[in-house]
Parts: sequence; C-alpha cells; structure tokens
Amino acid sequence: MFELAQLRCFTMVATELNFRKAAERLHMTQPPLSRQIRLLEHQLGVNLFSRSTRSVSLTAAGRAFLTEASSLLERAEQAAQRARRIASGDIGAVSLNFVANAVYSLLPRALNDLRERLPDIEVTLQEMASFEQNEALLERRIDLGIVRRTVAQPGISSVNLLQEPFVLAVPRQHPLAKQTLIQIKDLDDQPFILSSWQPFNELINGLIRTHHIQPKVVQKLSSTLTILSLVNSGMGLALVPYSASRLQQENLCFRPIELPSGVQSTLHLIWREDDDNPACAEVRQALLKAAQLECHAL
Repeated sequence: MFELAQLRCFTMVATELNFRKAAERLHMTQPPLSRQIRLLEHQLGVNLFSRSTRSVSLTAAGRAFLTEASSLLERAEQAAQRARRIASGDIGAVSLNFVANAVYSLLPRALNDLRERLPDIEVTLQEMASFEQNEALLERRIDLGIVRRTVAQPGISSVNLLQEPFVLAVPRQHPLAKQTLIQIKDLDDQPFILSSWQPFNELINGLIRTHHIQPKVVQKLSSTLTILSLVNSGMGLALVPYSASRLQQENLCFRPIELPSGVQSTLHLIWREDDDNPACAEVRQALLKAAQLECHAL
C-alpha cells in the first residue's frame, strides 16, 4: 500500500507538472522523486502521468487520484494536529460530576475561564452525591468529581478545593435580619429548617447540643435550594454554606453567624491517579484557580 510520502510527491508533481520544480519544492533531487512516482503507479496498477520529453500531464486516473490524495493528506494533517492538541490539553472531553453547592459560584467561574482559554475542551456535567461519585470514579464512568467528603481509596487522589463559612438564611421580615452578626444563642426557640444531609445534620445538631439551645425544627431537607425557598416563604431560618448566598430571592437575606473555629463547609476535588487525559489536568487547574478566587471573595 502507498505511503503518505508518496502522496506528497504525487500531489507536488501534479501541481507543478514538472519533475524538476517539484523536486526543488520538496527539497530532494529528481531521481528519487521519479522513483517514488513509478513505485506509486506500480502499486496502484495505473499510469498517473503522461510523460514526454517536453511535458508532463495527468491522466484521467491521475486527475481522479489527485482529488482523493489531496483529501487523504488533508485528513492526515488534521489527525496529526488533533493528536498534538489533545496531548497539550488544548482539546478533549471531560466528565465532571459535582455536589449541588459547587454550582452556586465555583463551577460557573471555572467553566467561564475554560470557555475563554480552551473553548475546544468539552466538559460534561452531572450532579451526583459524594459517595456515588467515588464509585463512578473507580469504575471510570467519570473523570473528575467535586465532593463534600473524601474516602481514602487506592488510586484516587484528592485536594481540598474550598472551605467556606456558614451563614444564616433569614426571612427579611424576621427580627434577626436587622442584626449585623448572629450569635448561636440567637437561634434558641426559633423556627429552623435543618439539612438532612448527614455531615451537615451532625454538625448543626452538635452546635445545638454544645450551646444548649433548642431551635424549633420545622423541616428536614437535603436540597439547599429547597431549604432557601422555605426560608424565603417565612417558614424558618437555616444555616447554609456561604456560596448559597448567591441564590438571592425576594424575601431572603443572609447574615454572618459566629461559629466555633473549624466549623466550615468543605469541597474536595477527586480524580484517578492514573488519569492521562491532558484535558482533565486543564479542568483541574481551572477549578483550583476558581477556588482561589472564591477564597479571596469570602
């Protein structure tokens, strides 16, 4: 079967219709060029050129072959360019799963950065619980995950992506909305909407026990968006991660609350140690950069 080098020789002669000029443009001498053309014709079993002492012209078979040869060379060059761009991380596809509070600010910031710098990286997004993401990563169904809690597993790397304080979501007409800083004791005997997600639930219940207060728990829900909607309706108060304060609603405001040191909402980035997709590395860097900007904004 013919080689790409033979196609390049053929297309150059077909363009110049002169072996000497074609050889000069290919930076080679005329005899090896002629041998390449004869070998190509032998492999194809047809004459591609009509030759005389005065001129060179394409045969009907040569004209037809020129179209296909040019297309093959173009596709080969495109394939080479694509391989180089994939190797450098300029293009590619990445499957990224995340927990809900990553989408309030962190994830949009990272995706906007990627769209501006590397628009040919395609990021497929899906919301998924933390423990499901760990399983999906091990089973190679996803490339990256943003989780609230990591699980030590061989072959999985992680980095602390973002730590943010909790704030108190308050209906605007509530007396606590007038305070600039909330104390934990201010939650005593207040209608309260509690997160049913276990780590948040344990954290908030621990604060309640430690400070000997008794909020009136009116609902337990897993979705932060749903919790905020109920706060907006005036049903009660809620502790939510700071990033959730971007979800503004008409009757909703957020107030800082004084909490013990280390009481924070944490996000982690996880990926497989053997991942060799350069586009994944670019997405990881975009997320880390976005997380740094988020930290500065806190």
